[in-house]
Amino acid sequence: MSSPNNSKPIAGISLDLDNQWSYMKIHGDEGWDKYPSYFSIFVPHILDVLDKLNLKITFFIVGKDTESEENCKYLRMITERGHEVGNHSYHHESWLQTYSYEKIEKEIEEAEIAIEKATGKRTTGFRGPGFSWSIDLLKVLKSRGYHYDASTLPTYLGPLARMYYFWKSDLSREEKKARKELFGKFSEGYRKLKPYNWDLGEGKTLLEIPVTTMPIFKFPFHLSYLIYLGNISMPLMKLYLNTALLLCRITKTPISFLLHPLDLIGGDQVTELAFFPGMNVSSKAKVDVFMNVIETIKSHFNLVSMDGYRQELQKTKLPVKYPVK
Repeated sequence: MSSPNNSKPIAGISLDLDNQWSYMKIHGDEGWDKYPSYFSIFVPHILDVLDKLNLKITFFIVGKDTESEENCKYLRMITERGHEVGNHSYHHESWLQTYSYEKIEKEIEEAEIAIEKATGKRTTGFRGPGFSWSIDLLKVLKSRGYHYDASTLPTYLGPLARMYYFWKSDLSREEKKARKELFGKFSEGYRKLKPYNWDLGEGKTLLEIPVTTMPIFKFPFHLSYLIYLGNISMPLMKLYLNTALLLCRITKTPISFLLHPLDLIGGDQVTELAFFPGMNVSSKAKVDVFMNVIETIKSHFNLVSMDGYRQELQKTKLPVKYPVK
């Protein structure tokens, strides 16, 4: 998929704006329910980095974070600086796919209203926390006029990621049971890598924009993985990234490239999360890797926000897939 304004294929860039409390909740740490925030540190930091790159992206926002007036000040900065916003659920629970239709509807609607009030922009795109999704979720999104879902991660490595996560966390047996489908099953690797339309019945469809993994092998290469590899060896990271980009070009796969806050900020600035993998890498070192990665992608792809990505995709006929797990 090439942009008419650029002969290069497109790459949509997005960031899941998970806050400090959500990482603590994932890890099973006490005090997460007081909802500590690092927005005052992270949001100005990432916006300045994006300005240096002259890059506009999509921030997927958690509704719960809008309950703080202090947070809202920083959330408003995102749209004021020209970036887009998307819906990342209200409570950021990675078992969203287990909710009833009614509970999903409430989760999406409340987040949508809260994000628009905080940022001045209505959300029309959604990404599930922990890549969680369900047929009911797709139907709710369609009923509310959403343009796309971006929740699927086509990789075989979900069970391994879940095993590592449980090993590193302080979760109880009950909490682990609730998260038993976190990061998906091995079968997620069989899902389509290129964007497609879900067939929701009665002539209704919804665009799905998967988080891009390496074609053929389905290994993830979003920034979290590249930061980890870069901490081991920068030449290894560059080889891995360039291999992924080459395979995307060969297979004509447009890229949906994902960022997370901890990819761009280290334990030197957020000491409370210093125990997380990769937080031993300084914020400066992470930003250096990020800028290198973006410049590499930019040399082969035309970088756009997720809605810009969506608009380009809808100029061509995409395959239709039935929403069957």
